[in-house]
Amino acid sequence: MSVSTEGRVLIESAEIARVIARLAHQILEPDDAQGGLVLIGVRRGGEALAQRLGFEIERISGKSPSLGFLNINLYRDDRVTHEMPESQIPVDINGRVVVIVDDVLYTGRTVRAALDAVTDLGRPSAIRLCVLIDRGLRELPIAADYVGREIPSSRRERIKVSLAAKPAATDEVVIHAGAP
Repeated sequence: MSVSTEGRVLIESAEIARVIARLAHQILEPDDAQGGLVLIGVRRGGEALAQRLGFEIERISGKSPSLGFLNINLYRDDRVTHEMPESQIPVDINGRVVVIVDDVLYTGRTVRAALDAVTDLGRPSAIRLCVLIDRGLRELPIAADYVGREIPSSRRERIKVSLAAKPAATDEVVIHAGAP
C-alpha cells in the first residue's frame, strides 16, 4: 500500500477491478437476479461503480442489466445541498430486482434515502445493496448484501474513492486521517 500526498492508498486499480468482478458474480448468483436486474447508482459516488458492474455483469452473463442513476438529495435528512443531475431511471422497476449501488457505506443515511426514493418509483420484487467499501460506524440498522471490502475506520477519518466508469490506472481508495 502506498502513501499519496493526501492520504494512505488502501486499494489500487488492479485490486478494484478484481473486487468489481467478484461483486458482479455475487449479484448474478441468486436465481431471481436472472430475470430483469436493475442497477441503480446513487449519484455521485455510485455512478461509476454501477457502470463498471453493468459492464462486468454483461461480460459474465451475456445480458446487460438495466442501469439507472438516483439523486437522493430530496430524501436526505441531513440537509445535504450538493447540486447534481436529476435521477435517470430508464425502466419500470415494478417486479424487478433492484440493486442500489454506492461507493462507501458509512452511517446508512444515504442508503435510507435511496430506499425511500426507490420505493417512490415503484415496487421491485427485491431491493439489494452493493457497496465497494463498508467502513462501519452505522447510525441506522442497514447492512449491504454485497461488499467489496470492509475497512474499519474512525469518525475522524475520511475515505475517498476515485473510480472511473471504465477501468483506469487512477482508480483507488484512499483513507485520510482526520483532525486530532
